[in-house]
Amino acid sequence: MTVLATPAFLNRVKSIFPARSVSNPWFIMTAVVFSAANLPEEVPRVFAYAMEDVQTDQEKIALARKFREALFKSGLTSGYPKVINSLKALNDTMPEGLREKKVLRNVNLSLEEYGKIGKRAFTDLYGSTAQSVQSLLDDIYPDMGWFSNTIGYGLTYTLTDVLSPLETSYMLVASLITVDTPQQIIWHLANARRAGASLEEVRAVREIAMEVGRCAGIEWRNEVPEVLE
Repeated sequence: MTVLATPAFLNRVKSIFPARSVSNPWFIMTAVVFSAANLPEEVPRVFAYAMEDVQTDQEKIALARKFREALFKSGLTSGYPKVINSLKALNDTMPEGLREKKVLRNVNLSLEEYGKIGKRAFTDLYGSTAQSVQSLLDDIYPDMGWFSNTIGYGLTYTLTDVLSPLETSYMLVASLITVDTPQQIIWHLANARRAGASLEEVRAVREIAMEVGRCAGIEWRNEVPEVLE
């Protein structure tokens, strides 16, 4: 089987993100795209390459958690069967000391509490567009609106101890580009800007997702939206 995530390819992808940024989240988009493209075998290769940039045990643990959390969160947009396969491939090569041993989310909160948390997070992320998007979700199927607030934004996306809100936005953009959903890409490109990304950074996120997508064999039926200024 041909290896796609070669060191040369990953180095090129890594170089796309602006060098002057505080941190380079290239590996989040790269791992998520390979996972969403149903190429789980590439995810451990991305992890191994990213590990070359960290030194301490604490940094290694943090990186391993970011990989797992990015993949887990991407399941709501790319599909959890793909995420399960990617997490298994990653876990099979993960050193024992870097494996997760406990649930990171608060299992003691009620769904009602998660719904309130999610609604606040949704409103903060979508800004002035929050009401129109929420109304759309509620209108097409009330369960969709409830699920988005409670499970999506309440339970899944708002754990920010591992992935920051901005990194979560990057993850969403990468996943949505891979699965070719222009409307949602537009939403989350704008959300990444609201979360604090510069125009140059969001453009780099889009470019990385498309570069990895092309490598993974993705063929887009729709034009991938550009980042609006």
